[in-house]
Amino acid sequence: MEFKAKDIAALLKGVVEGDGEVMVNNVSKIEEGKPNTLAFLANPKYEHYIYTTAASVVLVNHDFSPVQQVPCTLIRVPSAYEAIASLLQMYDSMRSRPTGIEQPSYIGEGAVIGEAPYVGAFAYIGKGAKIGNDVKIYPQVYIGEGVVIGDHTTIYAGAKIYYGCVIGSGCTIHAGTVIGADGFGFAPNGDNYNKVPQIGNVVIEDIGANACIDRATMGSTRIKKGVKLDNLVQIAHNVVVGENTVMAAQCGIAGTTKVGAHCMFGGQVGIAGHLRIEDKTMLAAQSGVTNDIPEGSVFMGAPAFDVSKYRKCYVLFRKLPELYGQLRDLEKEIQTLKSKQ
Repeated sequence: MEFKAKDIAALLKGVVEGDGEVMVNNVSKIEEGKPNTLAFLANPKYEHYIYTTAASVVLVNHDFSPVQQVPCTLIRVPSAYEAIASLLQMYDSMRSRPTGIEQPSYIGEGAVIGEAPYVGAFAYIGKGAKIGNDVKIYPQVYIGEGVVIGDHTTIYAGAKIYYGCVIGSGCTIHAGTVIGADGFGFAPNGDNYNKVPQIGNVVIEDIGANACIDRATMGSTRIKKGVKLDNLVQIAHNVVVGENTVMAAQCGIAGTTKVGAHCMFGGQVGIAGHLRIEDKTMLAAQSGVTNDIPEGSVFMGAPAFDVSKYRKCYVLFRKLPELYGQLRDLEKEIQTLKSKQ
């Protein structure tokens, strides 16, 4: 499909600067721009690409002020990043979606499937499962006994949802995700360990590819509304993750920890068990958390502590070889002075 720059601007309530009749039929990154594509500039460190890009149209913030001539048409919007996200969402919604129940697939006794479903080949839906309207279940998905899935949810190929788990409406479960596997619960018995049965469930929303969310020992492991989990995230038994919290890839949360709302965790953050991470906490990538964190904190490091203190400590850490050399020189001077007494 092709669109004129002026039509895109009208859709985004933006302002055209340049040729409003120029056509685009695809999108591209500004540093890899091609003719007849739409790019965007949101991060100032990429500004130099706008003076050489081959993209025909570039979305920019209202306050962008070029320092030299720009070879493309600009569309000024309040936020270029939000504008491109909006366009991509609209484009994605225009893609055709599969419908119907493919064979071979298995639907257990007493399972209920709502209107306009898609069940891909080799999918398994256990007995007593309740599947809402407009749910898309891609090939080789396993849905266990008694699972409940809300309307308009999409479950991509190879995901596994164990018995008794509850998935809300409008959720996206990506490929390879495991929901409701047993938590890591073992009781010491002399030199051995006895497995503690995990009889709870998981109540969950959006999940990335190959994430793993363990079922609760008792009660529920709960991922609340608006949470976004990236790929390869591990959530242990009885963890609660508050509304609109986001976690980047390879984060791991140990059992029974409570994470607040509107938190942001960078990649490979690790959090010990039985802790409280309060609302609006930000954890830098590879932070290791071993204690409770108060609301609104920004922590980094392993073990993690306040980011301003961490940065001061890191400055000293980088100077340790130099400081160590100075200390050795002082020790030698002291020994020399002592030997002359």
